[in-house]
Amino acid sequence: MMARALFAEIFGTFWLVLGGCGAAVLAAGVGNNDAGASLGIGFVGVSLAFGLTVVTGAYAVGHVSGGHFNPAVTLGLTFGGRFSAAHAPGYIIAQVIGGVLGAYTIYMIASGAEGFSIGDGAGTFATNGFADYSPGGYSMLAVIIAEVVLTAVFLIIIMGATARKAAPAMGGLAIGLGLTLIHLISIPVSNTSVNPARSTANAVIAYVFGDGGVGTVSAPVEQLWVFWAAPIAGGIIGALIYRGLISNDHLPD
Repeated sequence: MMARALFAEIFGTFWLVLGGCGAAVLAAGVGNNDAGASLGIGFVGVSLAFGLTVVTGAYAVGHVSGGHFNPAVTLGLTFGGRFSAAHAPGYIIAQVIGGVLGAYTIYMIASGAEGFSIGDGAGTFATNGFADYSPGGYSMLAVIIAEVVLTAVFLIIIMGATARKAAPAMGGLAIGLGLTLIHLISIPVSNTSVNPARSTANAVIAYVFGDGGVGTVSAPVEQLWVFWAAPIAGGIIGALIYRGLISNDHLPD
């Protein structure tokens, strides 16, 4: 059973990165039509794409692994008393593997277009960053605050939507819509992480396959520590807030 759960996490995180980051790289800005209107989906479309990957992934394999697809979610649920600490390392490794596979698939598709370039700047290959590597030029402190707060809220949504007294059939939809809203808020700030596996995947592929060779796109990797520390801290804070101040699972029906 554990092997199936780990594969479900690999698949789910693969799909999250391929769907969400793939929308950002391949479809966010694809030019204009003859009337001059943009054909790209923009950051609103990318936000929706991330939400849809979680909705579809949760309903597809959530019953197998719980549908975490995110180290911050795994560790948050662990601190929230919803997940075994012994299983957390395996889940996190599986999520990073799935994310990297998703990002590599995006690269293989994107590099098939004439003139494709990974480049080295804000939002490069859907990477996360702060200061010069933030889409809106936000400082490291602003990015940390956004990532901590939004990941905390995300864990509260997850734990509330999957609580014993909640409507179980609606959990995946609520969580996916929550992630959509999070992206609508924070794409301009950090290109939205709230997920260390997603951040690692795109940073690694940009680093390895940068147009100037390995290591030429180094800033997303150098800044990656923020997109592990802040989402994990936020996930733990959110889980503890829900467990200590919100949850009524211990009360009788």
